[in-house]
Amino acid sequence: MTDTSQGAEKAKIHEGKEADHHPYFRPRDAATLILVDRSGSIPKVLVGKRHDKVVFMPGKFVFPGGRVDKDDYRVPCAAPITAELEANLAKGSPKTPASRAKSLAIAAIREACEETGLCLGRKSEGKAKLEGAWKPFADAGLLPDPSSLFLIARAITPPGRVKRFDTRFFTADASAITHRVEGVIHADAELVELVWVELGSKPLADLHPMTRNVLNELDTRLATGPLRHDAPVPFFHFYGGKMQKDILS
Repeated sequence: MTDTSQGAEKAKIHEGKEADHHPYFRPRDAATLILVDRSGSIPKVLVGKRHDKVVFMPGKFVFPGGRVDKDDYRVPCAAPITAELEANLAKGSPKTPASRAKSLAIAAIREACEETGLCLGRKSEGKAKLEGAWKPFADAGLLPDPSSLFLIARAITPPGRVKRFDTRFFTADASAITHRVEGVIHADAELVELVWVELGSKPLADLHPMTRNVLNELDTRLATGPLRHDAPVPFFHFYGGKMQKDILS
């Protein structure tokens, strides 16, 4: 690679962009959790501000999320995911089996706790055997509780990217937060600040375009009243170089 091409590649990275000329990579399962506070007249969502020294999207506001870990398949839960959520996660082709559906919901809860310190769980009888990323739940006598989650959208990263994700975007009401881990947010952490932001406000305009698409879907659903599992779930993907929006069925 020449100095010029290397410089262009570095410039893309520093701008928070990924090169789009890579060979095909199979998307990895990932999950994002959008927590919503509906106590006021305008719903607010929780966003975290990324450290300005990180390579990807420095200083940007993001939602907690990440790829599914192998432990997410077998962690015990306080309650199963609802049948309606499982059915929504199974939509699309190929069908998502029940074990995989559960791992997606659990991954969203784990990522939220890891990145924000906010945990969605329920008191468990006896001491839960949870380790690693799940230790905060065990320390608080909790098991993760995915029963309050709703599926808002699914999106797949375009081909040609070095990192590709098949992401399910979940939402849950702020009332589902049952425990807070202190010290997660600080000046040297991945997220340096947490902010509850009104939907439609300026900080949300700087989000990743796909995330803005998902937020628009959430805003539309919240405007109709309480969240429901029977609402259409959009699927954002790329075909022929253009973004497509389908409805999962």
